[in-house]
Amino acid sequence: MDLKQIKQIIDLMKRSDLTEFEVEEEGFKIKIKRAAGDQPVITSIPSTIHPFGNPAPVAEAPKAVAVTPVTPTAPGFPAGEEAGFAYVKSPMVGTFYRSPSPDSPAFADVSTKVEEKSVVCIIEAMKIMNEIQAEIKGTVVEVLVENGQPVEYGQRLFKVKSA
Repeated sequence: MDLKQIKQIIDLMKRSDLTEFEVEEEGFKIKIKRAAGDQPVITSIPSTIHPFGNPAPVAEAPKAVAVTPVTPTAPGFPAGEEAGFAYVKSPMVGTFYRSPSPDSPAFADVSTKVEEKSVVCIIEAMKIMNEIQAEIKGTVVEVLVENGQPVEYGQRLFKVKSA
């Protein structure tokens, strides 16, 4: 998650009745709550390698930023990662769809070969259908989400054997 995405979340919270937002991705966790004064409060828990390089507070954070270290996972691979496999993860919160319409074939299924630009599914967010690309090259070995199921940011959608 980059600074631009955090700013977009804060702007969305300001424009809506959303009072709390939380996301966790590979040892990095961010929780944004709207305080009594209607200003968001950001709590961030970084891993030992911070995804933004410097774990300094976000300039947009109006109140307090609490930073607490997380115990790192076993060396080599993040928790649940396997050598030779990669995962297509959800870039947003929404509803997962395997095909463009109910009567169309799935974009990707088990044994489908995918490239970086291959569309593997659609995630509907706020009535917008977003095509999700694999961003990795390989062969799909497992579909981890059911059609029509809600998904979270960073949730694994497909397990891919790296090419």
